[in-house]
Amino acid sequence: MATVPSRPGSPDDVRLALRAAQLYHLEGATQAEIAAKLGVSRPTAGRLIARARAQGLVRIEISVPDELRDSVHTDIEGDLERAFGLTEAVVLRDVPDGSPSGLLPLARAAVGVLARRLQPQATLGFTWGPETIAVARELRTKSARCATVVQLDGSMTSVDYQTGVDYTLGRCATVLQATPVRLNAPLYADAATVTALEQDSLLGHPMALGRNADVMMFGVGTVSTATTLFEGSYLDTAILDELRGLGAVGEIGGRFFRSDGRDVAGSLAARTVSVTLDAVRACRSSLLIAGGEVKHEATFGVLRGGLAKILVTDIECARWLLEQKEAVADDVVEV
Repeated sequence: MATVPSRPGSPDDVRLALRAAQLYHLEGATQAEIAAKLGVSRPTAGRLIARARAQGLVRIEISVPDELRDSVHTDIEGDLERAFGLTEAVVLRDVPDGSPSGLLPLARAAVGVLARRLQPQATLGFTWGPETIAVARELRTKSARCATVVQLDGSMTSVDYQTGVDYTLGRCATVLQATPVRLNAPLYADAATVTALEQDSLLGHPMALGRNADVMMFGVGTVSTATTLFEGSYLDTAILDELRGLGAVGEIGGRFFRSDGRDVAGSLAARTVSVTLDAVRACRSSLLIAGGEVKHEATFGVLRGGLAKILVTDIECARWLLEQKEAVADDVVEV
């Protein structure tokens, strides 16, 4: 078969590149079909298409329908992915108002992510909280499947507080046709007890399973009294003050981190019964579901620390995150 002419910019060179581009982009021909039609090899057909793009002979325009411009934000999603090294970002128009119903758009988008990311043999891990409860509610039969669903953080506390663990674990397992694995442990205990729990033959299993989960989904908590950890008496004001003094801005599964995403040392770290932040970082499909102004700073810490590979958020949070990323980059340059 003939090869591409060696003289770049020659009329025949340009004609072949244009013809290949027309066949590929306008007529939907495959590279094999283009090769057969033009009398070149299949790799040459691919190079012709690439050359047409490189020489500016092809202009690709992606247009969002007018009626969807306010609800589709693929440009900002791409900016987030590049800025924070994300695998995927999903940006929604609706901003959560703090109510359970306000989380529905984020939850539905997260269900869509799970439908694409979960595999039949995978393990899905979750931390308890309003975001994962909302996702569990929105799951639909046949939307996805996995082998196991595991609780990533302990939930027992000294008061009668409804964490939603039973509902989230049960519904996810039922809809996803998976085996449920519960972590029957407190979220916080003394350090010696945590070590014993990790070594226990029964409780050590869910903890190990959680550390190696294929997909992890979680919300992010703030360092304030307006959080589930404070409402459930897991933390008191003295501990919150200590955490703030150490620079904590948020938590995942009861483990606190700083604005740069690094772990907060403090007295609480060794007392926490949950998947470690290093394990979250290592997960290839870690899904953060977060939105609303109160979650901005914590979400930024998650992304800076590489604690999420996939983000589902609202448009206001997305824009704020990009502004903060640019501000941090400018500060680094000035230094």
